[in-house]
Amino acid sequence: MMRATDTDRHPGAAHRAGFSKLAVLCSVLALFAGAARAADMVEPPALLAKVEAKELPPVAERIPAEPLVMDLAAEGKAVGDYGGTLRIVEAQAKDTRRMVVYGYARLVGFTPDQRIVPDIARAVDVVEGRSFTIHLRRGHRWSDGEPFTTDDFRYYWEDILGDAEMTPHGPPRELMVDGEPPVVTFIDDVTLRYEWSKPNPFFLPALAGAQPLDIYRPAHYLKKFHKKYANPEKLAALIEKKGQRNWVALHFKYDQSYKNSNVDMPSLQPWVLATEPPSDRFIFARNPFFHRIDTAGHQLPYIDEVAMTIASSRLIPAKVGAGEADLQANYLSFGNYAFLKRAAKAKGYSVRRWTNGKGAKVALYPNLNTSDEAWRTLFQQADFRRALSLGINRQDINQAIYYGLAIPMTDTVMPGSPLYDDRLAARWTSYDPGRANAMLDGLGLTEKDSGGIRLLPDGRPMMIVVETAGEDIEQIDVLGLIAEDFRKIGIKILAKPTERDMLSRRLASGATVMSVWAGLENAYPTAESSPAELAPTNSEQNEWPVWGMHYETKGKMGSAPELPAARELLALNQEWRLTTDTAKKAAIWDKMLTISADEAFRIGIVSGVDQIVVVSDRLQNVPETAVFNWNPGAFFGVYHPDSFFFGEPQQQQASVPQ
Repeated sequence: MMRATDTDRHPGAAHRAGFSKLAVLCSVLALFAGAARAADMVEPPALLAKVEAKELPPVAERIPAEPLVMDLAAEGKAVGDYGGTLRIVEAQAKDTRRMVVYGYARLVGFTPDQRIVPDIARAVDVVEGRSFTIHLRRGHRWSDGEPFTTDDFRYYWEDILGDAEMTPHGPPRELMVDGEPPVVTFIDDVTLRYEWSKPNPFFLPALAGAQPLDIYRPAHYLKKFHKKYANPEKLAALIEKKGQRNWVALHFKYDQSYKNSNVDMPSLQPWVLATEPPSDRFIFARNPFFHRIDTAGHQLPYIDEVAMTIASSRLIPAKVGAGEADLQANYLSFGNYAFLKRAAKAKGYSVRRWTNGKGAKVALYPNLNTSDEAWRTLFQQADFRRALSLGINRQDINQAIYYGLAIPMTDTVMPGSPLYDDRLAARWTSYDPGRANAMLDGLGLTEKDSGGIRLLPDGRPMMIVVETAGEDIEQIDVLGLIAEDFRKIGIKILAKPTERDMLSRRLASGATVMSVWAGLENAYPTAESSPAELAPTNSEQNEWPVWGMHYETKGKMGSAPELPAARELLALNQEWRLTTDTAKKAAIWDKMLTISADEAFRIGIVSGVDQIVVVSDRLQNVPETAVFNWNPGAFFGVYHPDSFFFGEPQQQQASVPQ
């Protein structure tokens, strides 16, 4: 049996092996936490008036009996002090959800080196990868002061997932192992267990995700919207008042913790929404009951509030350059670097270059499931996809768009991952229009129109509409250069910007022929990381959404893959799921990466393009260099913004070893 404990969060923690040793460590941690609680805790000045008015208990009574003690020195950070407003800029009101990502309070969470350690949970006992006993922090409370206990987990399991009206399709797939739901046992008010008959390697990563699987809910708040608990007359009146069709819709309206648009929804995040939408400026106030503290007796977060201004995405770089943000990465591209750098000294900020955590900055996604039969037939032929890849001058794109600082390579894992193979990174990436033309001729695509564009078997010119969500302006520039390259192999492309939701709907319907997006979500995986995104396992995968839907719905929707390579990837992914042997997992990863690179299912263009991060000179404990990634990483979240603080500009900035 292995046990993850609080002390695993720190880089110097010893390897945990064996229950008896863990018991001693947990006892030591409990004594340390108790000592910190008994010592003179430092009350945040912003909450002092409420404490004096007895609207809040003192900080020593607000934190759990066993808080998470953050040893910031072990992370290369300084102990900070309270105060200030952190300014960020976003493009849409729905970006209030960013604060759930940045806050990154999870039952368990990833460290920067992708280990999973306890956070909201005090500890997790794992047996054979199939049994997970979760130990909560006694005395932990929601942001409204109500107790956070296993009753909140019971409500989710029995009253949300267990209600056929609420959840007609059963538990989320992360809770299913080959169609088997977990056995959930509520041991006491701070202990519960999820267990399966087979290993579930997706459970803890899902809990730690940027958009997490929250297996708990604030039961005390949501029961008023649930037919099992609410007064029928009051519930009916509320349904009518809020314009909802039934109690399920009403409950769903208020049960939106990730959406983060309900000021009344209790939270466990470091900052909670304090501004009622809609608004063009949102305030997120400190959570008085947050569970993390530092070794000097400060309850985190250090910063009192976060102010999120909503502005047009096109104006965000200019607003950041004018000094209107203290921490900003979203909506900043590498092309903004020179402009932001020029204004940095005068406006009191630094411009940092963090490593992008994706497999490719830009990748083409032929839709192997498009409803256009002619294109579908071609895209399902490996040599056609390979010819497209060989027809792209990646070196030219790198120089023209990325100043020669990117890495021309396919969409695979990056150097720095133990699974990286430079031979796979170069697969089908050399610029060879002659070979590309020969491969296309070999597929029988020899007929051309008067303009030199090849003809499809049905006689149409080979014009590919490449759809983009329009969130990365560099994609359009890259597509412009690819269009010039493809003309040399007799193919015309046309870029079509759209919105992300619209692109998802068009992909699901088969209307999209090809799209452009970033590459692999996690370019720095270990053998223990899931390889599922290499196989058709998700309806959101641009290259095979219909096959992904088939897997996602256990065959109820979509269709099974026809291609042998896609079927092999699914089989290998299943094999990875069922083994707990790290060496076998690494071997499976190698096979899947080899197939993916050779088949060119995703046509990576360039990788290694840094993410621009602007940081106020006064903002401390922000890494100088780091990996900026959605999952794992939660963008800033994995570096704990609750530990960032405002200090004097000359204070030394922290750095996170990479």
